Amino acid sequence: MVGGNRWRGKLGPAVSIAPGARVDKFEVFFDLVFVFSFFIITRATAIKISGASLFDAMLVLAVLWWVWVVHSVVATRIRLGEGFVPALMVVAMAALFCFSLSLPQAFGQPTSMAAGPMVVAISYVVIRATHLLLYWHVAQERPGERRLLLRYSPELMMSTALLLAAALIPQQIDDPGRAAIVRDGLWVTVILLQYGVGLVAGAWGWMLASAEHWTERYDLILIIALGESIISVGVGSNLLGQPPTWAAVAAAVLGIVFTAALWWAHFDVIGPAARIALHAAQGRPRVAMALHAYAYLYLPMIAGIILFALGAESIMHDIAEPSVPITEPAPGHSVPLLFGGVICYLAASMLFQLRTLHTLSWSRLGTVLVLAAAIPLATHLPGLVALTLLTAICVGMVALEVVVMADARRALREAVFAEKTTHEAHEVAFRARWHEKPSDEPPT
Repeated sequence: MVGGNRWRGKLGPAVSIAPGARVDKFEVFFDLVFVFSFFIITRATAIKISGASLFDAMLVLAVLWWVWVVHSVVATRIRLGEGFVPALMVVAMAALFCFSLSLPQAFGQPTSMAAGPMVVAISYVVIRATHLLLYWHVAQERPGERRLLLRYSPELMMSTALLLAAALIPQQIDDPGRAAIVRDGLWVTVILLQYGVGLVAGAWGWMLASAEHWTERYDLILIIALGESIISVGVGSNLLGQPPTWAAVAAAVLGIVFTAALWWAHFDVIGPAARIALHAAQGRPRVAMALHAYAYLYLPMIAGIILFALGAESIMHDIAEPSVPITEPAPGHSVPLLFGGVICYLAASMLFQLRTLHTLSWSRLGTVLVLAAAIPLATHLPGLVALTLLTAICVGMVALEVVVMADARRALREAVFAEKTTHEAHEVAFRARWHEKPSDEPPT
């Protein structure tokens, strides 16, 4: 304990979050390690795409996302880049990295004695325990928050026990089918426990000091996930391993364009407007909006990103392969994954808009219906044509919204720009003192 106090004294104390706090660079560093898990999930699923592998991928994603939600809650109370906190968070980062590397084995042959499932369970314990200890430390001046942590602690203990059971029990079952059902059932129970506790607890007892920090943190993780999908498609589609062709170049450009359209769909109007709505809310309504709209509805958006990345990778792999004719229809699973992933992303975005802004974009609802109707047609089209069709639909939606929502968009952009320039002016005024000469310095 004395050694721990000595290190905290040298590194500095933990610092609380202020109402106007922004995301720290160390938090972005942590998120890059976290998003590596998205890459691993995509790569492990792409090896052999099936209904079972997709289901397992969504199970892992849901458990991982709850870990990140807990992490973001801790970051609402304490600056993760200040004092001794970064040193402690490196432990959680190392555990998260081990968790990610072990994921392919976690849902491998359930009757084998692989170490992967146990490493996943132990890594999960380390990550969650690190967050719990850190929050317990910063809540020492508020007994009510510590009592609240004790109220939530059964979820941590039960989810840990279930993941340990998922690592050990299937190995004792001879039938691989039954073992897989038991393992998946235990993971489903973990997810129901995690998200059920969040829904039951609701906004009671929690505070959200900085709406700016919360929205920026979730927006950044979504942007990083979109970027990861481009990396995953580029690595998995073997575009780097083949001589460039006009078809491969066209497919790569289309991939960038439709991903950019999905970025635009959220970050042009809906994201900034939702950020203002969260700033305007206070008390329990603010916490409830943060929980429902960001912690819960960003999950299906990221799931959609992973799904369309799997579909795009499969299509681009065939386009880049010289032995596959350019007129060959897209692989059977690729079009449903590609179009279905975009549908999932847009549907979650509409629910996000409904929860934060209490509005619904009929253009997006129409786009989702058009995408769903286009799947039977696109399955019979060559991969490049199917990718072109998807891109045209997404870009068409964005162009329609730019025209239809022109006045509202202009007013929003002006308000956001005015806020930004005001903030920048305050920063310039503060930094001006760095150029002031000390009073005892002789003039030159």
